[in-house]
Amino acid sequence: MQGCKGVTLIELISTIAVVAILGTIAVPSFQAFRQNAERTTAVNNFFHSLFLARSEAIKRAEIVSLCRSSDGQHCATRSAQWTAGWIVFVNRDRDNPAERDDAEEVIAAYDGWRAGSISSNRPTYSFRPHVQGVVNGTILFCDPRGPAESRAIIISHTGRPRVAQKDSAGKPLKCG
Repeated sequence: MQGCKGVTLIELISTIAVVAILGTIAVPSFQAFRQNAERTTAVNNFFHSLFLARSEAIKRAEIVSLCRSSDGQHCATRSAQWTAGWIVFVNRDRDNPAERDDAEEVIAAYDGWRAGSISSNRPTYSFRPHVQGVVNGTILFCDPRGPAESRAIIISHTGRPRVAQKDSAGKPLKCG
């Protein structure tokens, strides 16, 4: 008798069952991976915009500001959220809080983060070319998965940002 060159129904069902089990195990991991990547992208974009504003202020010898923006051209109202996006621009008229006028150059525009929330203790951030003494602030990126997955960007008095996973007391960040 010759050997059979095919797959039996039992082998096929067993293979499908193994693939289904592995799929149900892997899907939650991929979802967490995607959420972590989205949060990291949002934090890195804001972090980059702060460094960009700081270095452009020094390079141009002018005040460079960040503000919330939903259209990538104008500063949004105070009721708007940072999640809509933000812009970096040259603040020639030195208004505080910063407002972009038509004659002021937009250096960069950033999309927001719609998968979570972004809050800040300041409506805008302005970097000066020589003295950074009033730039400090905190930007909180709250992840829907809870405080353990949230991040904060903390800006020192000198204008240097850093990313933190916990508050100053070593406890999880407070979102909400």
